[in-house]
Order: sequence, then structure tokens, then C-alpha cells
Amino acid sequence: MMLARVADSLYWIGRYVERAEHMCRLSDVMLNATLDRTEAATQVARVALAAVGDPDPSKAQDPYNAARALALDRDDHGSIFSSIARARENARQVRDQITTETWERLNLIYLRMSDPNVSRAFEDGSQLFLHDIIADLHLFKGAGEATMSHGEGWSFLLLGVYLERAQLIGSLLEVAFGEGRRRKPIGDHFALTAVLRMGCALEPYLRTYTAEMHPRYALQFLMLDDDFPRSMRFCTQQIETHLRAIVRHAGVAGRVGPDRLAGRLRARLQYADIEELESQGASAFLKTVLSECADIHRSLYDAFVAYPLEERLPA
Repeated sequence: MMLARVADSLYWIGRYVERAEHMCRLSDVMLNATLDRTEAATQVARVALAAVGDPDPSKAQDPYNAARALALDRDDHGSIFSSIARARENARQVRDQITTETWERLNLIYLRMSDPNVSRAFEDGSQLFLHDIIADLHLFKGAGEATMSHGEGWSFLLLGVYLERAQLIGSLLEVAFGEGRRRKPIGDHFALTAVLRMGCALEPYLRTYTAEMHPRYALQFLMLDDDFPRSMRFCTQQIETHLRAIVRHAGVAGRVGPDRLAGRLRARLQYADIEELESQGASAFLKTVLSECADIHRSLYDAFVAYPLEERLPA
């Protein structure tokens, strides 16, 4: 069975890399919105910031500086810089468990983000800067796919990716389509387009629904599409797949709980439909899904990271 500290580091590499990519995309969409309409840009920035847990309306009035802070703020644990720095530190701790190709790619991203002139690089071409970071993160994932053994460690890394993705997309949808007292569901064509871009879903959505922009279809696509790799349904299928692989590798089938929780969550998304969401309210459904994702994380830790030593010692 894999050492708990190794499993923990690989899991968090996956989470932090996925978080960094998502924050890059939110920042890019905020910057892109400033080129169109000031009022719409503020609305998009408000959605993006609320989706990452920062509902301060004053920050949304200045999308450029909000995006810059989301990218470069070293004091913000959720910024792109902090996420990449933490991913790289976890990778350093398990350098012998990952390949040279994956380490070098992640280290290069970190060196770019920690360069003393990074602020000037962002100011000289903010969107190009973010696109380059996203491309490098894709290269990291591709290097992992092509060069790492697809065993227990790989499953922990991808479990981190998909659990983080499910929670990030869920939080975005809850802000955009939820029923919070301080916000209205997104309905404007421009804002819907921005939300789809935040989820890297605009082109796949258009291939499915052509040019018809409707909140119902956007919610259905980002939550329930079977084939889109960033939909919540797809993510929960992958979470269950990788947890089952981990349980099988560890030889503890029937003794742990996270795989059963993942199966329950996968079934919830598999059998949900848009009519059900509309009848009970998207917000209630999303909060349930996000709560169950958090339960899986805690159960994973109890089973594989913070378990009592005597549970893994032979009798």
C-alpha cells in the first residue's frame, strides 16, 4: 500500500493544478469582459469572484485588478501563484514518485510565476500571460498521462483533479444559477457566454445547442452532460472510477467508505435530469452535491491519510 504522505502529496498536486487552471480561466474571462461592456464586465467579475469565495462587490468594479490579484497575490491561498507554488512543493516532496517530464514542466511554471518581473509580464500582456499558464498546465497533465505509471499514485493524482473540478464547477453553477438572496440567476446572453467560458465549455456547448443561449441548457450542459470532461456528471464518474482503483490497489475493499460515497454521488448525477433540478431548485441540488464532495474528501483522509496505524498493521 502507498505511504500516506505520498498519497496525500499526489492528491494535492492534482487539486492545486486543477485549481490554478480554473483561476486562470476565471481571470481571463474577467479581462475579456472588460473589452465589451463596462456593466457586463462588472457582472462577470462579480460571478467569478463569488465563485471563488470572494463576494466583495467593490472588487467587481475593477475587473482588471481583480484578475491581477487572483493571478499574482501571494497572500491569497487560492490565487494562481499560491496554487502552483503548493503543487510544486508537493511534487518536490514526492519527486521519486513522478517522472522527470512532469517535474520539469511544473517547475518551469513555478519559476515563471515567481519571477521578480512577473507583475510587468502580466501588465504587458495579461491575457497572453494567462493563456501561456493554461497551456503549460495542459502540458503538465499531458506529460503525466504519457509518462507516469497509471497505478495507485496516478489514481490519487487524478482523484484530486476531478474532485477539485467538481467542486469548482459546482460553486460556479451555484453562483450563476442558484437562488441566493443577494444575486439573481444569470440570464443575459453575454453573462451566459462568460459562464460557459469559465467552465471551458463554450465551444462544446455550441456544438450541442448551436447558438441558442439559454440558462436551462447551460446548466444542463455543465452539470449533466455525459461526454464533456468538465461537467459535474463526468467528474463524479471519474471520482468513483479512481477511488475504486485506489481501494483495489490498497487491498482494502469492503473496509473503507469513500468509494461507496463516490458511488452514491455518481448515481445522484447519473439519474438526475433538468426537470428534477428545476422542480427542487438548482441551488438545493448543487449544495447537496458540494456537501457530498466534501464528505468524500474527509472519508478519503480517514481511510488513506490520517488513519490509525494499527488499522494497517497485520494481525
